[in-house]
Amino acid sequence: MTAVTRPRARRAVTGALGALGLSVGMLMTSGASSAQAATWPTPNGSEGVSSTLSVSGTKDYGMKRLYGTGDLGSGGQDEDQGPILELAPGAVLKNVIIGAPAADGVHCKGSCTLQNVWWEDVGEDAATFRGSSSSNVYTVSGGGAKEADDKVFQFNGAGTLNISGFAVKNFGTFVRSCGNCSTQYRRTINLNGIEVNWKGGRIAGINTNYGDSATLRNITIVGDSSKKIVPCQKYIGNDDGDEPDSNGSGADGTYCKYSSSDITYK
Repeated sequence: MTAVTRPRARRAVTGALGALGLSVGMLMTSGASSAQAATWPTPNGSEGVSSTLSVSGTKDYGMKRLYGTGDLGSGGQDEDQGPILELAPGAVLKNVIIGAPAADGVHCKGSCTLQNVWWEDVGEDAATFRGSSSSNVYTVSGGGAKEADDKVFQFNGAGTLNISGFAVKNFGTFVRSCGNCSTQYRRTINLNGIEVNWKGGRIAGINTNYGDSATLRNITIVGDSSKKIVPCQKYIGNDDGDEPDSNGSGADGTYCKYSSSDITYK
């Protein structure tokens, strides 16, 4: 777990708005076709959160920074700590910065949209996606996350997770299909226009035995000249809580779907 530090303010975003229509922090200038250097936003004020905030409908925080206090302020990676924000099915969360301590970030109880959400120092996870329906769709557009000792996005539920125009830096695994949840599902992950900054371990982790798939498009990896970051790691998942065994890595057209032209190294 990273030490709890208060992040330094970042300079404000300048320039034209991106194709996703977000007000700040855009990574894309022409849809999701190519990733460009992320500019981390400056918060418009800060607010401590001592107990989980529930969100339904659409909530726009106007680039306020939220950070954990009290029970949410330990800065640890305990598996049972609560999130800063919990989204009801169908909720849309916009324009917010999750500062440190970040607790367990954001939880989606079903389909949700995270638009221009930034994590300055990921706690247990940046966001966890839940819900038992195969029709659930979780959408992350724009934003970024840094300093994740383990996972950035934890995909525990069923359905499809779409992430586009996102920047990640200093992480273990960018997005992981749960390897040992007590209830397992087939999960689909689509990544497009992702800026991956060293250092990092794996971009996507999926369970082949449950029929998961991860599709990678327009991925830019920065600062990894030795190509140590694994684009797609395969596992044999389980439902008994044990650490899953690895099952190889790399594109195969079935579980890990990408070609060499989908990944650019800078």
